[in-house]
Amino acid sequence: MLIESIPTRTGNGNQERRKVVLVEIPTYENILPLASGYIQACAQEDIEVGASHAFEIVSYPVTDDRHKLLEELAGKYADVYTFSCYIWNMRLVSWLLKELRERQPDAHYLLGGPQVMNHAATYLADAPANVYVCNGEGERTSVELFRQLNSATPDLHKVPGISFWSGGELVTTEAAPRISNLMEIPSPFLTGVFDGREFSMGILETNRGCPFRCTFCYWGAATNSKVIKFEEERIRAELDWIARNGLSGLFIADANWGQSPRDVAMTEHIVERKKEFGYPLVVYMAATKNRPERMAQITEIFVRGDLMVTQPISLQTLNPEALKLIDRSNIREETFVELQRTLREKQISSYVELIWPLPGETSESFQDGLTKLCRSYADTVIVYPQLLLHNTPMYHQVEEYGLTTEPVPSDVSEAEVVVATNWVTKEECRDAYWLYNAMHTTYNMRGLFLLSGYLDAAGVISYGDLFADVARYLRQRTESEVLRLISTSLADLTNYDVLLSGKIGHMILSTHREEFDALLADYVTAQEWWSDPMARQAFEMDLIARPYIYREPVSVPRYEFTEITVHGLGDAETFIVDVSPELAGLLAEREMLDADALTDAGSGRVTLHVNHHARQKMPYMPQRSLEHNANYCHGTVLRFREILPFVEVHPPHVAQTPAAD
Repeated sequence: MLIESIPTRTGNGNQERRKVVLVEIPTYENILPLASGYIQACAQEDIEVGASHAFEIVSYPVTDDRHKLLEELAGKYADVYTFSCYIWNMRLVSWLLKELRERQPDAHYLLGGPQVMNHAATYLADAPANVYVCNGEGERTSVELFRQLNSATPDLHKVPGISFWSGGELVTTEAAPRISNLMEIPSPFLTGVFDGREFSMGILETNRGCPFRCTFCYWGAATNSKVIKFEEERIRAELDWIARNGLSGLFIADANWGQSPRDVAMTEHIVERKKEFGYPLVVYMAATKNRPERMAQITEIFVRGDLMVTQPISLQTLNPEALKLIDRSNIREETFVELQRTLREKQISSYVELIWPLPGETSESFQDGLTKLCRSYADTVIVYPQLLLHNTPMYHQVEEYGLTTEPVPSDVSEAEVVVATNWVTKEECRDAYWLYNAMHTTYNMRGLFLLSGYLDAAGVISYGDLFADVARYLRQRTESEVLRLISTSLADLTNYDVLLSGKIGHMILSTHREEFDALLADYVTAQEWWSDPMARQAFEMDLIARPYIYREPVSVPRYEFTEITVHGLGDAETFIVDVSPELAGLLAEREMLDADALTDAGSGRVTLHVNHHARQKMPYMPQRSLEHNANYCHGTVLRFREILPFVEVHPPHVAQTPAAD
């Protein structure tokens, strides 16, 4: 069937090329637009399409001025605009599409990406004649669409995997077969698509697909669990391009980096390029779920190669019932504990990822999971709110699992947050978020790290019960700016923003450090266990040892120390303190102090240097926006071990004057 309403052009040798503008709206600025790069590379390689079209990629972060972006796009006067659509930009894309169609009614618009695929009835609800939805991989569909739109007699039924309106009905063509040989896709890195542009973050695929079918995730569900790989020679060449062009960051966009043995060799290649060109500086990856030993090896290669990296451990939940319901096999608990021990011995950062509230998870099991993770000495635990994502099995299990969702009030994103399930009410869901924020501030951020470990090990109060008690206390302190940030994020559902952890870290480890010290002091001094001398010693050491997230001079907390003696500063970033042998032993038990160093310290008070210097810290830049600083802080939270202070035994000094209040 021909599409009569589509404007056509007469084909001739002097015909002006049709202009295609490929639009990407990522979460941060200067991210390499890989999806659009693939489409342009494929289209340019096609003899007919490449000869008759000119391509331009436009990339703006979601935080930029939308009106400025609209004016730029409208000023391109393109024949075709394509949009990469994700949960974080869909409302902004919808607004741009509406405005552009009014200004450029004769243009054509292609929507692709996981947010729109198979949901044409929603996004084409007003029956537009010139807007189309791609329902799978975009390369083949886009090229054929460009070909048909340029034809004298366009027939969109020949475009595979597309939805469009025709003759008063919504038509969806047969799905395009999945690309089985990824080498059919020309490399946008190696064909010049990205040449001449500056990027700070590179994105690289070495394969497509996922062998797992977790019901909350789009990756495996969309690819039928089949993993298809790019050839190694091409990957190495693309990594060379990234290093030569000075991209400071690299995100490896595989579902399971480390699943294949060749990933170790690719890791070594990245390190070699870093040594040769100085880039990349930092690597992000989604780690394989069932190869912890290989991932530890990969992370160690990166660390020894002087790249900033951390080991992600995607547990999602420790509840066996929840794991079964989400169709996910997890690494065994004993394997995780061993992995944690190995990473700690090598001084390599790691972080555990959880999702709340998954089907089958209760408030009690969630709290128990946090306790287990703390007892296994997890470096950092990050809890992501459960989002209901399009094109995932869970999207069709809403009624079965009693999922209640609420949309994030945003004119940019289209996130739907799960706020209740058959296992937890909305109130219980909110309580658990407060529980996690108590854990995030007191354990992840080391607010009560030594104290909580002591109380748990001594049987006074478990980690989970302590976090629950701290959560109740924090909810009452409405005058605190830090806690207002947390409270507001839960009220307006912006806690789904991954940068929230960075904003919290920015405040309690820097700009609002003194405020948080006072909050903690008010809490601990009101507890029954405060009569325990070791609890008081542990808290005072926590005040001194809580890390600084920026490179800045340390300052003695405004607190009347009674258990440890604070002599002052050895230098701008080092405290000198005297502690009891018992506290020194507790520091050794918590792996904050070398136990062997205590053998020569004698039986009396122990003098310690608490050195907060860390090579990879950045200075605080107050002229930058909170979002900019939060981005740095979030990355630092995931690599927290890199900013922990060095606690060392110092030989006895001549008596020094205690620091003034």
